[in-house]
Amino acid sequence: MDRVPRELPGARAPHWLRALPWALLVVVETAQFLTPETVQLGFVFAVLPMLASLAYGMAGTLLVSTAIMLLLALPEARAEHISSGDLLALGLIGAVSTLLAWVRGRRNAQLVTVRTVAEAAQYAVLPPLPPRVGPVRCGALYQAAVHTALVGGDLYDVQPGPYGVRAVVADVKGHGLGAVSTVAALLGAFREAVLDEPELAGVAARMDRRLVVDAARREDEELFATALLLEFPTRGGGGRGAGEGAEPLAGTGGGPGGAGAEALAGTGGGPGGAGAEAGRGAEAGGADVVGGPGGAGAEAGGPGGGGPRPDGGPPVEARLLSCGHPPPFVVGRAGAREVAMESGPPLGLGLTRSAAPEPLTVALEPSCVLLAYTDGVTEARDASGRFYPLGERVRPEREPVALVRAVWRDLSAYTGEIADDVALLALRVDPGE
Repeated sequence: MDRVPRELPGARAPHWLRALPWALLVVVETAQFLTPETVQLGFVFAVLPMLASLAYGMAGTLLVSTAIMLLLALPEARAEHISSGDLLALGLIGAVSTLLAWVRGRRNAQLVTVRTVAEAAQYAVLPPLPPRVGPVRCGALYQAAVHTALVGGDLYDVQPGPYGVRAVVADVKGHGLGAVSTVAALLGAFREAVLDEPELAGVAARMDRRLVVDAARREDEELFATALLLEFPTRGGGGRGAGEGAEPLAGTGGGPGGAGAEALAGTGGGPGGAGAEAGRGAEAGGADVVGGPGGAGAEAGGPGGGGPRPDGGPPVEARLLSCGHPPPFVVGRAGAREVAMESGPPLGLGLTRSAAPEPLTVALEPSCVLLAYTDGVTEARDASGRFYPLGERVRPEREPVALVRAVWRDLSAYTGEIADDVALLALRVDPGE
């Protein structure tokens, strides 16, 4: 996962500021030699130690102050109008400047410690996304609206589970640090639901319930979030009862139509029957299962399945469920195509379990990348006020990491300054994985 780099303001002085005290020292001393005695430039020396305290620590400021005192103490370099009282005053200014540099150094060290703790806490909420989760290649980018923050009001996650690899992209009410607690609650609910819920609608319902409970506790009637849930089912299914590592139960049989599907106790395995779940047939998360000589429930590409794809790769399917969130784009060789899908109510209204639409199954070419995003991308504007046209400007890119970086570069060039949280998540399934 990429996060836009942010450095603590003032943590490190720029190079020009560090060189400025020494450059001024040389310039003032040279000017003192070249001007008449009536021109007094000694007052400029009093500024240099204070300037050094802004650019250096205690040792650097002391070095600049000592160099000034030694230079003015030399008979060859000392102007006639600089008295011993002036040297004493410059020495006191140098001592005070050194003390200020020490105080500033301690304050910066405390700020660095606080920022380190804050970064660790934010990384615990939204840890870096690995480049691969199971068979799914991942690319993600995040920028929080609050300067120097790592987490704001957007979130994403990709998790493996017994029903396949599942992902979420969501945008909670508000942005910045005020929404971080809601982000943490939603991510926790998603990660638990991925392990327990066999259907995407169940995952959405768990996240919705989390927000409803939090809203009641905070007495916040407008706590809600939009979310897009994605699922890449396990080979051979991914509906209820079909999970990674699921083992055939006692009394099952196998046959030509049942490769890769879980068999339940008491089911037979003849042609056309193997792999069907008792009492449910071959339902797989609301998607229609291709049937043939091998029977419903056969894995696509096997006997009775959909057969190999024209490009020679195995079939890849993704299931999508939108809770008020913008639909993703499918980015392929021909460009980007927005997925036409029905959207349900946002999370937090208590309506997800009853009003959520059926998950949409999308067939993907092996080279296609699913690109999900938050509205901070499409609502960003250029100088004339025009929204960023993501679908028109995205360019085909096979690697998810390269795709999100290309979108971010183009978005930054288009808008200049982005004032909202931005999240991008690109996913692609490797054929045969």
